[in-house]
Amino acid sequence: MLTVEHLTVRYGDFTAVSDVSFRLEAGQWLMLCGPNGAGKSSLLGALSLRVPSAGRLLMLGQDLRTMKPAERARRIAVLAQRNSAAYAYTVEELVRLGRYAHRKGWLAAGADPEGEEKVEKALAAAGLTEYRRTSLLALSGGELQRAFLAQVLAQDPCLLLLDEPVNHLDLRYQRQLLDLVAAWAAEKPGRAVLAAVHDLSLALRYGTHALLLQSGRAAGCGTPAEVLTPERLHSVWGMDVAGWMRDLAEPWQRD
Repeated sequence: MLTVEHLTVRYGDFTAVSDVSFRLEAGQWLMLCGPNGAGKSSLLGALSLRVPSAGRLLMLGQDLRTMKPAERARRIAVLAQRNSAAYAYTVEELVRLGRYAHRKGWLAAGADPEGEEKVEKALAAAGLTEYRRTSLLALSGGELQRAFLAQVLAQDPCLLLLDEPVNHLDLRYQRQLLDLVAAWAAEKPGRAVLAAVHDLSLALRYGTHALLLQSGRAAGCGTPAEVLTPERLHSVWGMDVAGWMRDLAEPWQRD
């Protein structure tokens, strides 16, 4: 589905991502892991074309950079780690914006014949049907993040890019949002997810594959069991990550 070859991102003299290559197949959830400053957000920015980059970016065999914006939006959706509402749109109005790329014409009746169904389904999936007329300004942080998730679900892409989507959410909303993404990915063939995460437990719990970055370079790519090994994590973070994670879990295992 997605082929990335020799991806490099530079900001002036600083190289944030250096010569990274990987493939993402349909049905996979690739977890992008690494310390702060490893290049995770820059890599996602390059894939969404928000950040200039060098290297090949192919989506279903087509060059992402030459693909028409509307076509690209029908295939790829992005959920940022932090979203804000500057205007008093309702939840439903925000979700309907996800259908922008699917409209055939602004004045034609029935310009987006599947739009109503997709919007209703996205609202229901995110648990926001009862909030459809609620102003975004009245939502909690977790509810707002679910509203933006509903927007990208209504967009009906085949690839979902997530940049630390639960970083600022409490545990209940973390689970709800990630379970929603997992259900969306499994709903029909031809879908895939690429998510940048800090929490390695979430990478192990939800990811089918992992790409580990260190100082902008790939330190490992494969299944989470192959990539997130104690030895490799120690090399990347400079500490006993696996031991630290076990220490954190130990209190919950007591009788």
